Amino acid sequence: MTDAPRPSPARKPAPVRLRDAERSRRAILEAALVEFSEAGHAGARIDAIALRAGVSKPLIYSYFGDKDALYAAALREAYVQIREGERDLDLEHKTPEDAIRALVAFTLQHYVEKPWFISMLNTENLRGGTTIRAIEDVGEIQSPLVTQLGATLERGVAAGVFRPGIDPVDLYIMIASLCYFPVSNAHTLRVVFRCAIDGPWLARRCADAQEMVLRFLHPPAPGGGHA
Repeated sequence: MTDAPRPSPARKPAPVRLRDAERSRRAILEAALVEFSEAGHAGARIDAIALRAGVSKPLIYSYFGDKDALYAAALREAYVQIREGERDLDLEHKTPEDAIRALVAFTLQHYVEKPWFISMLNTENLRGGTTIRAIEDVGEIQSPLVTQLGATLERGVAAGVFRPGIDPVDLYIMIASLCYFPVSNAHTLRVVFRCAIDGPWLARRCADAQEMVLRFLHPPAPGGGHA
């Protein structure tokens, strides 16, 4: 009597293929961020993104769908990356003042090192924010920063170095504003005010922004005004 044939075991997805797929998706998103930031939503081309990423156009369509869907994924990725960088600052293990200094420095540096971030935000605002409103988890992406910054403010108040009543969202908008303008308007600032907009100039702006924010957060001095 012959043995019955044994059923072949189910094949498991090859880890290498999964890594390759993730690598391809990452390359496409990075290429899309550059292409959309340089050409805008209307001017961006899928074939240019495919060339930058080193993949085929059909693969992009397979992973992301049409150009609008890829733009939405790239915009979401822009927020994910800056939030991941902020998380890695480990603010909860720094003194409240050092945490604020670190956040200001990171924010300015991120704008400098990731120029597509500012361009993507400018593009989305010019489009009236239509895509950002459709990203369902955008609030969840931002919430860890708000929680982390809120906890930093609470620790500062408890330590007596920050005044109470500061909203973390309002504070972050202030920090982003101070860091955003020197980078987003670098070309016109160089011409109109003859600013260098180089490493040393930006380092001074970073130090100034840190001082401004901390002075805003400090409790009033005994004689009135901020310490």
